[in-house]
Amino acid sequence: MFGEVLAQMPGLRERIRLQTKCGIRLNEQGLETHYDLSGDGILTRVNESLARLRTDYVDVLMLHRPDPLMDPAEVASAVRQLMAEGKVRALGVSNMSGSQIEVLQDRLGTPVVANQLEMSLLKRAWLESTVLVNHAEGTDYSFPHGTVEYCVRHGITLQAYGALAQGLYTGAPAATPSAAEEATAGLVAQLAAEKKTTGESILLGWLMRHPARIAPVIGTAKPDRIRACADAAAVAAGMTRAQWYRLWVTARGSNIP
Repeated sequence: MFGEVLAQMPGLRERIRLQTKCGIRLNEQGLETHYDLSGDGILTRVNESLARLRTDYVDVLMLHRPDPLMDPAEVASAVRQLMAEGKVRALGVSNMSGSQIEVLQDRLGTPVVANQLEMSLLKRAWLESTVLVNHAEGTDYSFPHGTVEYCVRHGITLQAYGALAQGLYTGAPAATPSAAEEATAGLVAQLAAEKKTTGESILLGWLMRHPARIAPVIGTAKPDRIRACADAAAVAAGMTRAQWYRLWVTARGSNIP
């Protein structure tokens, strides 16, 4: 459907930055899910995506999830071919640790420009891991410590998917919300009223206030909800340290160490 829109609107393609992914295969060869970052797999999937999107190139290709059978040299060869053919202009990854990116980067002739991770006020393992070093509570979080720092050090944009927490704090019904979730929803609404904005902009502004310059991914297809995110940058610029910490502490349901 998106390819049809591009075909019907000449000039639109040059006005947008188009990003797509490859690497996860669904319901093939008797498997519900498996990963495929083989050279042939990357080439095939990119060409299929370009055909569906009705375009000659994508601005960013994301390698989606680490493939244990991935050969970095093979990946590098496929990426070089796609870039030489003008089909891919930049490379990113999704759900990879700093160490995994480093191993891949050693073979690539182009820098990894983005790493897409689940990051939100609800999914805070990326944040908790930075303060729970040498703390017993740190074992509750599996996020690989140092990944955020690696990306910042190497200029890799952190793209946050699930940034709005599936609407949990902005009115989406929850089966049995916890006390922390209810308190957070209340705080988000309070801050939105004080700042004359929306809860969505508060949530995204909280992410964007972080010095890693996190870029939230808006997953909704609802125009009204997309519009509700419009103040995020302004909210981030005006959010105080105390407001940022209050949101974090309220969401975690306990004080930080």
